[in-house]
Amino acid sequence: MNSAEWFSEISEELWPNQCFSLKVKNVLHEERSKFQDIKVLETYSHGTVLVLDGIIQCTERDEFAYQEMISFLPLCCHPNPKKVLIVGGGDGGVAREVVKHPLVEEVHQVEIDDRVIELSKKYLPFMACGFDSPKLKLTIGDGFEYMKQREGEFDVIITDSSDPIGPAETLFQESYFMLAKKALRPNGIICSQGGSFWIDTEHIKNTLNHCRKHFAVVGYGMASVPSYPTGNIGFFIASLNENTKLNEPTKTFTDEEIDNMKMRYYTSNIHRAAFTLPRYAAKHLY
Repeated sequence: MNSAEWFSEISEELWPNQCFSLKVKNVLHEERSKFQDIKVLETYSHGTVLVLDGIIQCTERDEFAYQEMISFLPLCCHPNPKKVLIVGGGDGGVAREVVKHPLVEEVHQVEIDDRVIELSKKYLPFMACGFDSPKLKLTIGDGFEYMKQREGEFDVIITDSSDPIGPAETLFQESYFMLAKKALRPNGIICSQGGSFWIDTEHIKNTLNHCRKHFAVVGYGMASVPSYPTGNIGFFIASLNENTKLNEPTKTFTDEEIDNMKMRYYTSNIHRAAFTLPRYAAKHLY
């Protein structure tokens, strides 16, 4: 943060020569956990903001777009997602959304940094409410080690990670997709944060290729989240079932059902549209 009380998200490694800035009203909390630097900011335009290692993870203004899409895209690609694993997601937002799905009976979540969970409960209760569901079982630990012990157990695995540098780098490599495949039941589906095609299509293409080595159907969906670099974020989605049509939800919801689940971004039409990429991106990735 500079003397004018602006927070600027600067990373020459991830998005060189550009940054996103927010005017800060208050610094609510900052510390160094065992794993990362954590800041919680109160901003004028985006409400409460969670920042890890200098990178915005979520803002009160637009977090719902990311949380709903990373959750409901894979859940609605699976015909019967009874048992779900969330890797990461310490702010509770993905858990909040996953437990809403009427077919989901059991959710397991593994998060390595307990301080993110504790601080989210204090400063981001609108997201951390996901931890209160009786469907959820939370484990503090390493996602890799957790999955190694649970072969053939989950219908859907959702990886809500930070960007592919530092501790999260391994979550974008072939070894991770191989491990996730083993932890899935037959016809299982995975979904991971996938970055923006406006910044690094080569990274996205490489990750898709890693995924294709282990999954029958692989795709990349997108959503609009203004506080993320370029205002766009994507998701790697893959299925073990070769008949899966990622762009056609197996479960659709009425407007009334969407309203009752208090969702503000995801709909069945948004699901279909998410897989329609700009021409240049589609040509490069596929």
